[in-house]
Amino acid sequence: MGIGGVSMSALAQLVYDSGILVRGCDARESIYTKKLRKLGIPVKIGSEQIYENTIVYTEAVDRHADLLEQLRLSGKQLYSRAEFLGKIAEEYPRVLSIAGCHGKTSATAMLAHILFGSGLSVTCHIGGEDIDFGNYRNTGHGYFLTEACEFKRSFLSLNSNIAVILNTELDHTDCYGSREELLTSYHLFAKQARRVIVNADDCEAQKIPHGVSFGLHAGDIRAERIVADRERYCFTVTEKGTPIVQVRLNTQGKVQIYNALAAYSAARLCGIAPRKIADGLAQFHGVKRRFEFAGTLHGVPVICDYAHHPTEIAAAFATAERICRGTVRVIFQPHTYSRTRDLMTEFVSVLKNAENPVIYRTYAARESFDFRGSAVSLVSRIPEAIYCQTPDDLKRRILLLAQPEDLILVLGAGDIDDTIRSLLDQTSTDTPFCSQA
Repeated sequence: MGIGGVSMSALAQLVYDSGILVRGCDARESIYTKKLRKLGIPVKIGSEQIYENTIVYTEAVDRHADLLEQLRLSGKQLYSRAEFLGKIAEEYPRVLSIAGCHGKTSATAMLAHILFGSGLSVTCHIGGEDIDFGNYRNTGHGYFLTEACEFKRSFLSLNSNIAVILNTELDHTDCYGSREELLTSYHLFAKQARRVIVNADDCEAQKIPHGVSFGLHAGDIRAERIVADRERYCFTVTEKGTPIVQVRLNTQGKVQIYNALAAYSAARLCGIAPRKIADGLAQFHGVKRRFEFAGTLHGVPVICDYAHHPTEIAAAFATAERICRGTVRVIFQPHTYSRTRDLMTEFVSVLKNAENPVIYRTYAARESFDFRGSAVSLVSRIPEAIYCQTPDDLKRRILLLAQPEDLILVLGAGDIDDTIRSLLDQTSTDTPFCSQA
């Protein structure tokens, strides 16, 4: 139930590849439902009569609560997505999991490229689309590599051989009443792992008992002699002060250095040689909707980024400013009312740095309307911000603002990505900006 989600569809493929019959339903069509059908997995759009005894459901939507209870009372075996992920992980001899508020998908995909490039037997499950292999790849049963999501404490279903904690910023305030609650969950997640790797530059993460740490300013494994070329970074990895290998990344943004160090640290614990790790990192070309060039709008380049937390927005904006000749035109869609409401001060602080930021209507996801966390409420706190309700209004505003030397930066985890892509020039080709990016 909810088979069209990025994580759920990957789990469905994994089960199908294991020779088990699987089918699913979802509320709407997506690239994932279409992909699953091509693989031979039946997918129904809309409500479905369920006759199987084993049911896996997404935790992202609560509207099926009554139906799930009925199925449970009828004797069906129900697993949430997180519970099922944990059950699958138990079938593998070695489990690698990557947690954190930011960077999980990129760091997991980076580590996947390292493991695949080293010829290891790996099943990889990620919560996004790696540009080269998508959200799932299976070369064998030696390792199980997955993202470990803190939403609804999902990652507590995982018992890892190696657990990585990228950062511990507060998010999912609909699940956590305070940062202390969130930190308690991270400690429990780490306690369930045999070996733990943390970001030493995160003051709370470094307090979690661990064996290895990484960072730019502290940690066992660091990046030094950092050089940037149009926001693509080259650096030397050091281990406890000793220079080991040079790494060159093919994705943009300084934050990717942290993701690379996390992947490097995990790969070293797997016994992979530094040169092999560097080669694997060079093969990583990014994740869709992570600072991805999407095309042009009336000749102005458009970058799409999944950023929906203030820290992620700040990082994407900083990267865009460093490569843009003109003005970075920010378009942001708030994701959930609770996040916007509870982090309102932080959202205002970062978005007011953009010139005339355009705020698109809130993507409610699983939540009911709350004016305190609405896009309108956010706009009212930023004097130069512009509110847009419809795709037509959005396009009109962009065309009024954007100039040829500008860059359009589209931020958000909701349907803003599909909306913007529907407005792009139909004959978009690589631009001078794109080749440099």
